[in-house]
Amino acid sequence: MPFLSIIVPVYNAEAYLAECLDSILAQTFADFEVLLIDDGSTDGSFALAQSYAAKDARIRCFHQKNGGHMSARQAGFQKAAGAYIGFVDSDDWIDPAMYGRMCTEARTTGADMVCCNYTAVTPKKRIERRDFCDPGFYDKARLKADVYPRILFSGSFFHYGVSPSLCNKLFRRELLEKHLFRVPLSIRLGEDGLAVYPCLLDASSVSFLSESFYYYRSNGNSLTHTMDCGRLAENRLLFDTCEKLINLSMYPCMEKQLLFYYAYQCLLTFPPVFRTMQAAGAGFKKEFCEECSYPPVRRAFHAVKAGDVSGLHNKAYVLCIRHGLYGLFRFLLKH
Repeated sequence: MPFLSIIVPVYNAEAYLAECLDSILAQTFADFEVLLIDDGSTDGSFALAQSYAAKDARIRCFHQKNGGHMSARQAGFQKAAGAYIGFVDSDDWIDPAMYGRMCTEARTTGADMVCCNYTAVTPKKRIERRDFCDPGFYDKARLKADVYPRILFSGSFFHYGVSPSLCNKLFRRELLEKHLFRVPLSIRLGEDGLAVYPCLLDASSVSFLSESFYYYRSNGNSLTHTMDCGRLAENRLLFDTCEKLINLSMYPCMEKQLLFYYAYQCLLTFPPVFRTMQAAGAGFKKEFCEECSYPPVRRAFHAVKAGDVSGLHNKAYVLCIRHGLYGLFRFLLKH
């Protein structure tokens, strides 16, 4: 049984997949398997994945009907044999030392999770993203004292305390299994955090590394940057799922953090979604007012004040959403 299983969901990533897989095969650590889950690709991704599997016995390749990123990750987990699980997205790449450093940390400390930092790569620059907490080993007492109070919201709007990404982390198999399959497959934005934060809250110990080993390719055409009217329903499902998966009676420090997270998601999605509707000539007064009155949204925008956010438009959006000011919101979308 390998120490580590690396799960790589693949969907129409032919242009980037070779770079991704080459970076995995270049690891200084060798006790791993790679599970390539082709999620219904329509380009040459599956054939490329098969060619890599034919050359290296550590790679296994599978094909499934398109079900989304989380569906592919769950399918990969069901086929994985490793004691620890890691994820790499098929358009990203990793440092050669990543899994050697992280697996050594897991073996040495026995941590349930190991987290490193990551670098966002755009066509013009690279931006290192770091977790707020100091590097080191955190037992449960230290997690409760130093990490959980700022795990989701660091205190600056909006910066995560700990990145929600699955890809810059290792998970003990038994821990991840408890939470990965509770994530609704219909959620396509924010789904990582629905597995990561419950795992962090449930973990007995976590190690945070100082190094940035993971390289995330930030693509303006990716799903993360695509907004449509379905995002409003997805927001509701995301918020409702957060409240089901995070036990606020056990971790009351999460309540305010979640409200700031809801407000952030609304400020991220409301303007582009309603701007799209506006451009299409669709009236959206009813939809806007319904979203503003949705209980998690209403609670969030009574907790978050205009002074908590940066940017004049964002400050104005806070007021519009808090008070259901449709006319002003519509005016701001045009200016």
